[in-house]
Amino acid sequence: MIKMKGEGSMDIKAKVQEQFGKNADNYITSPIHAKGKDLELMVMLSKATAQDRVLDIATGGGHTANAFSPHVKEVTALDLTSEILVAAKQFINEQGRDNVSFVQGDAENLPFEKESFELVTCRIAPHHFPDVKAFVSEAFRVLVPDGRFLLIDNTAPEILEYDQFYNHVEKRRDPSHYRAWKKSEWLQLFEETGFTFEQMHAFKKDFAFDSWCSRMQLASKDKEELENDMLSASERVKEYFKIKEKEGHVQTFTGDAVFIKARK
Repeated sequence: MIKMKGEGSMDIKAKVQEQFGKNADNYITSPIHAKGKDLELMVMLSKATAQDRVLDIATGGGHTANAFSPHVKEVTALDLTSEILVAAKQFINEQGRDNVSFVQGDAENLPFEKESFELVTCRIAPHHFPDVKAFVSEAFRVLVPDGRFLLIDNTAPEILEYDQFYNHVEKRRDPSHYRAWKKSEWLQLFEETGFTFEQMHAFKKDFAFDSWCSRMQLASKDKEELENDMLSASERVKEYFKIKEKEGHVQTFTGDAVFIKARK
C-alpha cells in the first residue's frame, strides 16, 4: 500500500480541525453531504434494527447520524472538531432526534470500550485520516462479534496517473485532505484487519467546481491555480474525470467513490 510522506499525523489533524472548524456550517448545507443517494444506500443495506447501537465516526454535519437515528436504539456521533459537533448537534436537534449523543474524539483512537456497538459507519471522511489502518483497526475493536462496518468515501482510481491527479487537486483545494485510497487498498486492509467483506458498490460523483471550491472558502488566487492545474491536465485525465470547461473555466468534473460493507 502507498504511504504518504511529509506531514506528520498531528499536522494534518490540526489542519482538519482548522478547515472544518471554520467551514462547519457549509457542511450542514452541502448537497453532496446532506442529500447524496449514497446515504440512502448506506441506510438500506445496513439492515439496521431497533436494538442497534451505532457509532458514526467523523460525523461532520451529522447527516449519517441523523439518517440512522429513526431506525436504531441510539447513535453516537463522533468528530475531531468541536465546532462541527456544535453545528451537527443543532442540525440533528432541529430534526427532533432524541437518541443521538455527541462525542469529540479521534477516529484513530476511539474513546470507547471494545465491543460497544453493533454498527459502525463512516461517510466521506477517511481521506482526511493520516493513519487509516489504525482507524479500521479501531472500528473492528469497538464492534461486537458479527457487527457491521459501513464505509463510504471518495476513492482514487487504480491507474497511477489518475490517482496522483485526483489526490493532487483535492490537496490543493483542501489542505486537510490526506489521501483518497484505491478500492483495492480498502479491500486488502479490511481483510488484513479481520473483517469479512460482504458488499462493495462503486459509483461516480459529480462536482460543480465553484461550489466545490467555495465549501473550503478557497482564496481566489488558490482557486485560479487549482483551475489551471485541471485545465492543463492530459487529455486522458480530462476524459476520465469528465472535466467540462466553458470560456476557459472549469464547470464540472466527476470523481470516484465506493460503498463497502464488512462484518466482524
